[in-house]
Amino acid sequence: MFTLFNFYKSKEWENLIEQLKLERVNDEGNIICEYCNKPIIYKYDCIAHHKEELTEMNVNNYDISLNPNNIMLIHHKCHNIIHHRFEGNNRRKVFIVYGSPCSGKSTWVNNVATKDDLILDLDNIWECISVSDKYHKSNRLKANVFGVRDILLDQIRTRLGQWINAYVIGGYPLKMDRERLANMLGAELVYINTNKETCLSRCKNEEWIKFVNEWWDLYQE
Repeated sequence: MFTLFNFYKSKEWENLIEQLKLERVNDEGNIICEYCNKPIIYKYDCIAHHKEELTEMNVNNYDISLNPNNIMLIHHKCHNIIHHRFEGNNRRKVFIVYGSPCSGKSTWVNNVATKDDLILDLDNIWECISVSDKYHKSNRLKANVFGVRDILLDQIRTRLGQWINAYVIGGYPLKMDRERLANMLGAELVYINTNKETCLSRCKNEEWIKFVNEWWDLYQE
C-alpha cells in the first residue's frame, strides 16, 4: 500500500517515469514540455505531473497513479504554474538543490521559483551579513551564518509561514548528509549535474577552482 510520501520514492513510479521519458523523446532527441510545448533541456528540469491530482484516497488506484495517460512530462517552472493557479492550494513542496560550486544551482532556482517561494542559500546569507562576496568568508561569522540557516531550516521543516515552495541550495556532496536533510524536511533532491570541466571553466579565480576540486573529491552519487 502506497502513501503520497512513499509513492514518489517507489521503484514502480521511478521505472514508469524513466520509460515515459524514453518513449516521449522526439526525432531531435528532446522531450517536449506538454504544458508550454518547449524542449526540456536538462534532466533535472523534467517533472512528471498527474493530470488528475494524486491524493491519499486514489494513490493506490493504478489507473490514476501509474496510468501513462494521466501523466504529463513538463518543466519544473510549468509545474509550479499549474499548481499555483489554484487558490487555496496548501500543498507545499521542498526541494534540496545540490551540486558543485559553479554548477548553476542558484541560476536554476532563480529561473523556476516565484515571488511566493522561499529560498535558503547559504552563500546569500554570508553576503547579507558581511561585506565579503560569497567565496570570501570570515570564520568569525560562521556561527552567525549557520545560526540563521538553522532557523530557516526549522521554519521549512515545520512549514512556518505562507510560502508555496521552498528551495534549499547547497553543495551537499555526501550522500548521507543530503538524504538525512531530505528526510528531515520532507524534501525532494534535485541534482544540478553540470560536469566538473564546465564548473571549472566558470571559476573566476584560484580560490573558486579550489572549492570546485574539493567538492568533486568528496562527491558521492
